[in-house]
Amino acid sequence: MKFLVTGGAGFIGSNIVKALIDKGHSVRVLDLREGSLRRLGISMNDVDFIRGDIRDTTLDAAVRGVDGIFHEAALVSVQESYKAKEEYNSVNVNGTRNILDVALKHNVRVVHASSASIYGNVSSVPISENTPRSSNNPYGNSKIDAELLIQKHMVKNSVGIISLRYFNVYGEGQNAGVILQFMKQLKNGSPPIINGGGLQSRDFVHVKDVADANLAAMFSKRSGFFNVGTGKSITINKLAQIMIRAYALEMEPEYIDSGPGDVRESRADIAKTAKYIPWKYSIELDDGLFRLCTGDMHS
Repeated sequence: MKFLVTGGAGFIGSNIVKALIDKGHSVRVLDLREGSLRRLGISMNDVDFIRGDIRDTTLDAAVRGVDGIFHEAALVSVQESYKAKEEYNSVNVNGTRNILDVALKHNVRVVHASSASIYGNVSSVPISENTPRSSNNPYGNSKIDAELLIQKHMVKNSVGIISLRYFNVYGEGQNAGVILQFMKQLKNGSPPIINGGGLQSRDFVHVKDVADANLAAMFSKRSGFFNVGTGKSITINKLAQIMIRAYALEMEPEYIDSGPGDVRESRADIAKTAKYIPWKYSIELDDGLFRLCTGDMHS
């Protein structure tokens, strides 16, 4: 089968591309640059690469002849979203609208990348898919607006679409997030800097597991909204301690004030995903962090 991966040269998208190739599928990538593909050992001969944007006319040509779309193209930084609200709306909302339109035109299934940011600050964890959408930052709001478009599309049209709400994705090649921030600091021998008191918790899921979840979602034929996480959480203080040990250092973190849009706690309820996709993570955080940190030290 042949699939289109929008944002297929990005962190998560490139891992989906690799997973598809490893399964023997043909892959077309729509992206503005080649990005992470070469890092994963994917040459331009392995994919049909189209340089373009989900907001321009290259999208329609990119969808022709494919059996499904993995829609990963997005702007994803919470902090940057405060400075670029219009651009985040343009890419994450209007871009998704374009994906839905061409998917309907060509009658192809879509797996959409959403985010746990749509939940905002919750009163309790784990967080199920029935939790009301209530983001506290522009990035999360753009993902909510995209989901509302998808919801209308599901009601009005027969083309299948499934939206995966990623929790905190990490792994080789990531270009944002607290784990990458700590890696950069520790590699330089500096203490990890924590926003707030470090008691905030996160559900970290490895990018290879996220790629597997995308493939499972595509072939499940299910529609709707599904969490992609581990169902486990860790405080940022504990995360820093694990990473300090992984770098064979002895130090204490430093603390600064919390940034805007920070979330107190986050942990996925993955029962629905495990039952209906079905999918479950395979890489434990300790193992994933150890491989990530040791690989970084020897790079």
